[in-house]
Amino acid sequence: MAKNELFIERREQGDYAVRKPGSERASDVLPTQAAAIERAREINPDSAVLVERVRDTSVGGRDKWRKV
Repeated sequence: MAKNELFIERREQGDYAVRKPGSERASDVLPTQAAAIERAREINPDSAVLVERVRDTSVGGRDKWRKV
């Protein structure tokens, strides 16, 4: 059974995809991170929404996730 999570990922086009774990396609694509977070909460209000780190830091790259 998949975890109750949704991921917000920044795409190369500059917009944001809402994805379920293990999915090949996005559930939705939106122009801003805030809109993608809102849409993820609409899709499943009980899920944990995890946002990709958009900025690169000396500690880690974009492979880090933060919970919203």
